Amino acid sequence: MAKLYFRYGAMNCGKSTAIIQVAYNYEEKGQKVLLMKPSIDKKGDNRVMNRSNLSREVDILLDSNDKVSNYLKDGIAAILIDEAQFLTEKQVDELYWITKDKDIPVLCYGLRCDFQMKVFSGSARLLAIADDLEELKTICHCGKKATQNLRLVNGKPTFRGEQVAIDGIGKVTYDSVCGKCYLKYKKGEKVHEG
Repeated sequence: MAKLYFRYGAMNCGKSTAIIQVAYNYEEKGQKVLLMKPSIDKKGDNRVMNRSNLSREVDILLDSNDKVSNYLKDGIAAILIDEAQFLTEKQVDELYWITKDKDIPVLCYGLRCDFQMKVFSGSARLLAIADDLEELKTICHCGKKATQNLRLVNGKPTFRGEQVAIDGIGKVTYDSVCGKCYLKYKKGEKVHEG
């Protein structure tokens, strides 16, 4: 029976690289995949992009009211979803149903938490019902495992603002940091970077 997978991690842990590689692996074996991402993610427009400028066009940009099942076609071996934190709970529930009723594996890649350490609704639902959870790891400047996403505006840490601000749009960027460094930044303390 097919499974719903959630592969999550802090920014820059290789989620987009992994999803592009998984798509390639399926297609190399003659299998069709359906690659999607929520339309709220404006980075790369209709492409999944990684930090080394490897990219791939998505098949579907999902709006929050879209049903994934409307895009199913015969012969799909797997559904791959980038930026899954932006899915709605209803869409995650539908993905779970697709794995069980249609026997199509669904691999979701995304963030667990935002820059304020608050869970995204899509991630919360995936953490609750996914059949398989895998943390993708990266490191902080201090060398410890990065678990948090630090939002930077004009290069300075910020802990206020809307939950969604897309990396590289406007003056917003993100950095992955460990919990200890995150709290130091939040308290305004000097953080050793490297």
